[in-house]
Amino acid sequence: MILGNARIGDRLLDLRIDGGVITEIRAGLDGERIDLDGRWVSPGLWDNHVHFTQWTLTSQRVDVTAAASAQEAAALMAAALTSSVSPAQALLVGGGFRDALWPDAPTRDILDGATGAVPTVLVSGDLHAVWLNSAALAIYGHTGHPTGLLTEDAAFEVQRQLSTVPDDVADAWARSAAVAAARRGVVGIVDFEMTWNLEVWRRRVASGHDALRVEFAIYPQHLERAIAEGLRTGDRVEELLSVGGFKVLADGSLNTRTAYTIDPYEDGSHGELTVPPAVLVPLMRRASDAGIRPDIHAIGDQANSMVLDAFQTIGRGGRIEHAQLLAERDLPRFGSLGVIASVQPEHAMDDRDVAERYWPERTARMYPFRSLLDAGATLLFGSDAPVAPLDPW
Repeated sequence: MILGNARIGDRLLDLRIDGGVITEIRAGLDGERIDLDGRWVSPGLWDNHVHFTQWTLTSQRVDVTAAASAQEAAALMAAALTSSVSPAQALLVGGGFRDALWPDAPTRDILDGATGAVPTVLVSGDLHAVWLNSAALAIYGHTGHPTGLLTEDAAFEVQRQLSTVPDDVADAWARSAAVAAARRGVVGIVDFEMTWNLEVWRRRVASGHDALRVEFAIYPQHLERAIAEGLRTGDRVEELLSVGGFKVLADGSLNTRTAYTIDPYEDGSHGELTVPPAVLVPLMRRASDAGIRPDIHAIGDQANSMVLDAFQTIGRGGRIEHAQLLAERDLPRFGSLGVIASVQPEHAMDDRDVAERYWPERTARMYPFRSLLDAGATLLFGSDAPVAPLDPW
């Protein structure tokens, strides 16, 4: 098959496809033609950081991203009560709230006043916090919590339980999301869903899920299982399914004020170091020795420095996921240590106002993509969906 009149760079050329492979690119090719009429053709795009099941679930939740206060978010949930909760479900879930700039704090009392006895959970836009009313706090084991706002590990556990929808339902949503991504030029994703994702994707591929190639990440709770099964980064376990890296979260996020920073936040804290070096280094070494690449989440400048130190200690490269705020002295270390910066350009817009509020003297060191490149680093781009849409454009 010939794809004719494809725009590649500044030229119109023909592409010959033989057995699913481009075998020739030049003008004037003969054969059965599909005329692209000057449409652009580029290599397929990879989204290098996705939480895919969370992305598919987001489309099923009440969208509160437009809420400018806790009261507004609660009102949106109240308005959705009649249409979004069935007697069988008895749970109302919203997503996308960003409370860092709200004039009022999210509390269980505000949510109780809006949703009453209906268990209600809101997932933050950055996935590092959940906001629950009293009924939901009781379900998830946090009865009596003073605010109803859970962060980091407690929030991740609630989200894990929220993700337990029937496999056939979740897989149907995933198929739709994958096709939508493919229509935007995405051919592959690196999936950082916080679960044993090998079984999930094997099931999906077996049922005909063929819109995307997938690399699945491995988390600390599954590291020994992965090693026992002989999994190594880059191994292909199915035609469209490969082993990714080893994901550890070294700190939190900006919106929740848990990113681990050199300079303090206005309340005097430095955020949250979720995995200290004494724990992180042995984990990274264990994974790396087994052929599984460390892919370490670090957002604050102190967290990034610490993770770079850990890579230097083990003497091997890998990836830092996010690398949002960096100390100037750490820019050249990415290249010299062989550490790839896996970054999300859309977050530079999403976090602009929050950064001006909480990191006012440090924004010149946020998302320093050009400086990283100039210092010899390799960059990978991604969306972190559902934190930002799975859309490369």
